[in-house]
Amino acid sequence: MTQPLRMRPRAVAALTLASVGGLAAFLWPVIVQPGAVLESTSAPLVFALLLPLLLAVVLAEMSEGGMDTKALAMLGVLSAIGAALRPLGAGTAGVETVFFVLVLGGRVFGPGFGFVLGATTMFSSALLTGGVGPWLPFQMLGAAWVGLGAGALPRARGRAELLLLAAYSAVSALLYGALLNLSFWPFALGEHTQLSFDAHAGVLANLHAFALFTVATSLGWDVGRALTTALLVLITGRAVLASLRRAARRAAFEAPVEFVPAT
Repeated sequence: MTQPLRMRPRAVAALTLASVGGLAAFLWPVIVQPGAVLESTSAPLVFALLLPLLLAVVLAEMSEGGMDTKALAMLGVLSAIGAALRPLGAGTAGVETVFFVLVLGGRVFGPGFGFVLGATTMFSSALLTGGVGPWLPFQMLGAAWVGLGAGALPRARGRAELLLLAAYSAVSALLYGALLNLSFWPFALGEHTQLSFDAHAGVLANLHAFALFTVATSLGWDVGRALTTALLVLITGRAVLASLRRAARRAAFEAPVEFVPAT
């Protein structure tokens, strides 16, 4: 089956650079050396400003010449479904109803489409619920990675595919929660607590503090998100995958033809 978004070399390069920059934005608290220039009060704001620029470049590169109108329509439909589903759970007790859409959509339409779907779904949801803030670029990039990873999973069919997707859903949901924690942990508690980020401490000390922070504040919600997403994949996965694949076959996605001026 033809994928609706073809990853050209420039798009792959842009995605790789943005992912490296995104990892730096998430992971700097546990990799920065003691006494470095970055501070817990300024670094998150700097990265929150840089990430939208990186995402804009990646999305422009991935969509330019690589998506036809049918692919854009499918992206719009799935983004709207995800944005409408997200407020139904809103993270209450860890219940999240949006991530299974990203996983199944990325699985059927490929890693490039999954990346864009994750970013646009979180952006649309934020506009719908008024959740626009400095945390949004981190949410968009984290969800984009979830969709990207689903599209890159190995081939499988039947029950084996559902189990693979359910396992991936659980792991990716836990990693998403941990990354989002990292995005605000350095300035969440202030200084001088056992769970606080310490710019003058070593990497292992900060990793220990972050682990305690995660267990104390969000592990229950992260586990709930993982279980909810995995169960939704197992329960609805067969029907949703069949519907999406049938829609993809009927759409017969093709890359748009580029205009070449006559010479």
